[in-house]
Amino acid sequence: MSGRQAKAQRVAAIVDTEQEVIAPQRRASRLTRVPIVNRFLPPEAFVSDVEEVSEHAAAAGELAPWDVPGSQLRPDGWQSASRARRGWYAPAHQGAATTTRQAEIVATAHFGAPTGFDGIVNGRDTLTRTAFAHDPITAYRRTPRGLTSPNVIVLGQTGSGKSSWTTCNLIMKPLMLRKRRAVVCSKKDRGGECEHAETTRQLGNEPFRFLANGAQGEGRVINLMDPAIVRVVDGIQGQKLMLDTAIQLQRHRSSGTVASVEEAGWEDQALRLALRSLLADHEDTRTPTLADLSARLGAVDPDRGDYSLRSRERLHQAGLSISHVLNDLLETYGGVFDGETSSEVDLTHKLTTFDISQLPSDGAVIPIVMAAANMWMLGRIKDEAGWATNVIYEEGWHMIGGPSVGLIQSNEKLSRSLGMSNIFIMHKGSDIPPESAGVTVIQEAQTAYIFRQEHEQDAAWAQRTFNLDQDTTKVLMGLGTGHCIAKIADMPETEVEHLRSEWEKELTDSDQAMMGDSADALGH
Repeated sequence: MSGRQAKAQRVAAIVDTEQEVIAPQRRASRLTRVPIVNRFLPPEAFVSDVEEVSEHAAAAGELAPWDVPGSQLRPDGWQSASRARRGWYAPAHQGAATTTRQAEIVATAHFGAPTGFDGIVNGRDTLTRTAFAHDPITAYRRTPRGLTSPNVIVLGQTGSGKSSWTTCNLIMKPLMLRKRRAVVCSKKDRGGECEHAETTRQLGNEPFRFLANGAQGEGRVINLMDPAIVRVVDGIQGQKLMLDTAIQLQRHRSSGTVASVEEAGWEDQALRLALRSLLADHEDTRTPTLADLSARLGAVDPDRGDYSLRSRERLHQAGLSISHVLNDLLETYGGVFDGETSSEVDLTHKLTTFDISQLPSDGAVIPIVMAAANMWMLGRIKDEAGWATNVIYEEGWHMIGGPSVGLIQSNEKLSRSLGMSNIFIMHKGSDIPPESAGVTVIQEAQTAYIFRQEHEQDAAWAQRTFNLDQDTTKVLMGLGTGHCIAKIADMPETEVEHLRSEWEKELTDSDQAMMGDSADALGH
C-alpha cells in the first residue's frame, strides 16, 4: 500500500469517527424565539451527553477539549457540573500524576535573597541576582545573634579581587556607619608607601609608617614597653605578655629554635625580675625601652637569700639568653623598636593605618608590629564604650601562623566584648602550619570570603575547613576576578559578585591614589 493510499484511509476513518461522535441534537426549545429570554439559554447546537462524546473521542484516538490537562477557567460547585451537562462548561478535570522534576519545570520556584538587609551591601548574589548584605559586627550585635564570632577570614590568590573587596566592604563602607572605625596593618606597596596611606591622609590622619634599617625617609618608632600599648592588661602582666610574644617571634624567625620547658621557666622568671626592677627604677622618670631592659637582663641581686648560688647562675644564664634575643631584634630592626613611641599616631581617628609596606616579610618585625597594634588598639578602645573597630591584618598569616596567635587567643573574649573584629587577609590556607593554633582561629571565624584558589589542594583545604559543599572545590578553582564564595555562620555558601561604584573603582585602583574630594563623603 502506498503512502498516499494509507493517508486517504486515515482521513476516511477520521471522517467516519466524527460522524459517530456527533450525537443527535435535541430539538431547539421554543424559548429561543423569545426576545431577551433567549440570551440566558445555552447554545442551540450542543452535545447531549458530554461523557458519550469523550468516549467516542477516546475510541478515535483523539481528545475532547475538556480532557486536555490544564486549569479550567470556570467556577467550582454543583452549578458548574450541572451547566457542563447542559453544554455550558466542560467537566472538572481530576488532575494527573506527576514527578518532582516535572513539577520543578512547570512550577518554577521564586528564589529569595540569601541575606536580609542588615549590615552593608557587599555585592550581588550570582544565583538570585539580589543584593548580598553582611557586616560581622552588625550580625554579632543582632538579637538573636546572627553569629558568635565577629572575626573574618579572606582568602584568595593575587589578582583575584580580595584587596578591592577588603578596602570597600571591610574598611571604607563601615566607616560611614556611626561609631565605627578601622585599624589597618597595610602591607601592599604603592609608590613607596602602603596602598591605604593616601586614603588615611584624605580622612585627616597620618599613616604610622615603619622603615627598616637603612631605608631612606623618616620612620616611626614603637616602644614595646610603652604602658599605653600594653594597658589592655593591668600591671606588669600586660608588658610581660607583649615581651614574651616578641621574644618568641624573634627567636623562632631568626634561628627556628624554641626554648625547652625547663629553660622557658627560668627565662620567664628572669624576665619578670628584670622587668620589675626596671619599672621601679623608672617609675618617676621616662618610659623604659627595650635597650634598657636588655641591659638589665642577666643581672641578679647577690643579696637575695631565697636563691642558691646555682639558682642565681641559672637566672643569670636565662637572662642573658633573652638579652641576646632582644639585642638581635634591636640590631636588625632598630629603626622600629629602638626608642620611645612616636607621638604622631592618632588611634582615636576613624581610620588608623600602620604602614608596614617597607618592612621585610621574612623576619619577625611584621608579626611583632601587628601584635603591638592589636594590644595597643585593645587598650585604647577599652575606655570608649559603644565603638566598634575592624582590625585588618594584611598577610594575616604573620599574625596567626606563629607564636603571636597566642596573643589573639588570649584576648579573644575581650575583643568581642569591646566590639573588635579581627580580619585576616591571606593567599591560601597552607600558609598556616597544620599543627598551629592558627587553624583553630580560622575555624572559629564565622565569616569567610574565599576568592579564587588556583591549586586543587588549596581549594580542597578551604572546602574542608569551612565545611563547604564538595562541589565547591571546583567552583573555587574557576572563580572569576571579583567573585568569591561567602560562608556566613551556618548559612549555605553563596557566590557573590563584587560590584563597585565609580568612586570605589577609583579608590581601589592599583595605579592611582585616591582623589582628594572623594573622602568628603565619609566625614571625620
